Amino acid sequence: MRALGRRGRRGAAAPAADVAEDRWIEVDGLHKVYRPRRSEPTRALSDIALTVRRGEFVSVVGPSGCGKTTLLKILGGIVPRSEGTVRVAGRDVTGPLPEVGMVFQAATLLPWRTVVQNVMVPVEVQRLDTRVYRERAQKLLSLVGLDGFEGKYPHELSGGMQQRAGICRALVHDPAVLLMDEPFGALDALTREHMNVELLRIWRDSGQTVVFVTHSIPEAVFLSDRVVVLSPRPGRIAEIVGIDLPRPRALSVMTSDRAGAHVERIRAHFDADDIETTPAAGS
Repeated sequence: MRALGRRGRRGAAAPAADVAEDRWIEVDGLHKVYRPRRSEPTRALSDIALTVRRGEFVSVVGPSGCGKTTLLKILGGIVPRSEGTVRVAGRDVTGPLPEVGMVFQAATLLPWRTVVQNVMVPVEVQRLDTRVYRERAQKLLSLVGLDGFEGKYPHELSGGMQQRAGICRALVHDPAVLLMDEPFGALDALTREHMNVELLRIWRDSGQTVVFVTHSIPEAVFLSDRVVVLSPRPGRIAEIVGIDLPRPRALSVMTSDRAGAHVERIRAHFDADDIETTPAAGS
């Protein structure tokens, strides 16, 4: 597959020129407290400090309700922080940034639009050059194996194909960072494994920086350079585990003793019912 080169975006702000490559994402002293009008405040995140290198793949795991999705939404500018510093590509995050693409748990494709029309939504929203980005959309669809499906509608695609289209939509405007919130959680086990392999190929060819939220420890180990382990609510960083498995990775790597050791190290932070205990991919 042909790699997709980075290109500048017409009409969209470029990442700050002076941002360090090893601090492409920077979070310091992050706290998040939800304050509902009719109930007590809820502390979702407490004193999060994290840096992510440009081009790195980082996963976030933790028990349900620990603030994983909240952290992702704060990085994406969808949810405001209560305290602390959050910067992406050298820019303070005070709202959605054109430098950020997001993939959600469901593909959320517009049913009345074709696949390529769905992929082009961010281009239209940001008022970019449709002729330039239509070509990029076609290349992305080819990259994920959706050649020939450009004119299909979402109901004509499988769940895995819809998620591939959703990834293309998040990548089409060439964001500096890709945020993914359990994008494969609703897929069957075989499709999920296939999508993990596809995602690594897309990441390798596109050069994006990825922050990936998942309940699955084996999935996090298979995909990541590092895994951020959050504690039960309020979410704190319990440990950041470096994954030293060789790249490129095939599913068979998950049967290795080294992969198993990483899985068990992360799982030791949680009770058996706190987090998904699906067998490691390839086992």
